Amino acid sequence: MLVLGSQSILGTFDEDDLPAEATASLEADVAFLNDPDRDKADRVEGTIGELSPFHDTNGYYAEGIHVSTAVLPRGWRDRLVGWGLVSSAPARPHFLDPHDLAVSKMVRLSEKDRLFVGALIEARMLDVQRLRERAEMLDEKYEKHRIRIHGYLDFYDRGAGRPGVE
Repeated sequence: MLVLGSQSILGTFDEDDLPAEATASLEADVAFLNDPDRDKADRVEGTIGELSPFHDTNGYYAEGIHVSTAVLPRGWRDRLVGWGLVSSAPARPHFLDPHDLAVSKMVRLSEKDRLFVGALIEARMLDVQRLRERAEMLDEKYEKHRIRIHGYLDFYDRGAGRPGVE
């Protein structure tokens, strides 16, 4: 099992240590490394997805998605973060490396993605140079995104704070 999206940050950092913008989501995007027909993702949706009894009881939910949903830097599978807690047994969840996660968020760069990545940079939980290196690891077809990511990160190199946020 692989946690994608913003909640993947919880595989690296404790929730209490993260800025509020990094833990605001009520949903966890869950994918499976071996789910070519999306059967497992569909079961997640039906069992613990939005508007399910699980969601009603706990106030959060999971969205079953396919791994290909996220645009990630080459080599991301080699950098997955494991989860050592036995509370997740029998599942063995994996989480994205925080820099791979942030690059994926910057490819999309919605307002909430901008706030998420910016808060992690400002909290010194992400390294701007490493983000630049990971952006260079995107496939060539994402060249426009790479340029935009570097432009976004330029604000931090200049000490101007979070772009688009006053």
